[in-house]
Amino acid sequence: MTKIEKFEDIIAWQKAKEMTSMLYKAFHNNKDFGFRDQIQRASVSVMNNIAEGFERNGKIEFKRFLIISKASCGEVRSMLYLALEFRYISQTEFDTLYTLSTETSKILSSFITKM
Repeated sequence: MTKIEKFEDIIAWQKAKEMTSMLYKAFHNNKDFGFRDQIQRASVSVMNNIAEGFERNGKIEFKRFLIISKASCGEVRSMLYLALEFRYISQTEFDTLYTLSTETSKILSSFITKM
């Protein structure tokens, strides 16, 4: 197993960054500011909690932050359902973002289990 030297090496962080970038693009013109801000904050929380937990240099704290990150993936998915229902995003955008969120969540679950 390769040693992770920086949080940027963590696949879950890379996926979360991709998801966040896509969410910002999908909602950049959305005028429902509360909704837009919340889904963007949730996605940023996924990647930032991975980074912050890693930088704390302690396994217990890192695991706690990974769990918080995984929970934020759930929040993103929950909001994606509303975004689709309110027609803020297309079915294709939903499918892509939902897949990224579930992939990130599964990677985080495996990472948490291995710790």
